[in-house]
Amino acid sequence: MTEKSLAEMQREVDAYISQFKEGYFSPLAMLARMSEEVGELAREVNHSFGEKPKKSDEDDNSIELELGDILFITICFANSLGIDLAEAHDKVMHKFNTRDKDRWTRIDAKSDGDSQ
Repeated sequence: MTEKSLAEMQREVDAYISQFKEGYFSPLAMLARMSEEVGELAREVNHSFGEKPKKSDEDDNSIELELGDILFITICFANSLGIDLAEAHDKVMHKFNTRDKDRWTRIDAKSDGDSQ
């Protein structure tokens, strides 16, 4: 499978949604759907890394599929509001690279006890 850009993913999702009369859900409905998907991701993470094993009759979902669902609804949300996700990503990375540039300890930073 070839790597897709965010713009390509946004166009692909829009082509999919555009074939239905209902179109995109309202922003509030999409926020509710996104919350549901995040809850399903939390459940999968808890099953994989937490103390709550799956019941034998539970669906065999995966963290990968749940992240995919969240990506899909995020793209739907952005498309419905006319938001370019690549541009939104660039703005967020600029924020992290300026506001939070000294917030975390960099791997190449020397620790206090280094003699070099």
